[in-house]
Amino acid sequence: QVHMQESSPGLVKPSQTLSLTCTVSGASITTDNYYWTWIRQPPGKGLEWIGYISYSGNTFYGPSLKRRTSIPRDTSKNQFTLQLTSVTPEDTAVYYCAGSVGPSYGSTWSEYGYRGQGTQVTISD
Repeated sequence: QVHMQESSPGLVKPSQTLSLTCTVSGASITTDNYYWTWIRQPPGKGLEWIGYISYSGNTFYGPSLKRRTSIPRDTSKNQFTLQLTSVTPEDTAVYYCAGSVGPSYGSTWSEYGYRGQGTQVTISD
């Protein structure tokens, strides 16, 4: 059984870099054809797809956040990370990590076989 858990950075100040780590257990993040995705949900809005890192280390980002996003991984710890630079209060959201067999670009949970519980991130002074 695959289990995913996001880290909890809590409050982040504007202009800083948000760094969230997803720890995966029950499957290796290098398992063939598995994709590891970050998704967020701002207050009162729907899910927003951010980007993924593949089993082979390839990354792909959504156009709206592409300039500020990177998703590195640490295979020794079976973790992948979301780094979002120059954050503003508009980046306040619940952030989720999710996993799928094959790439998923959507914002409906039915497209993902696994996901974390989500972590609240607030951008504020």
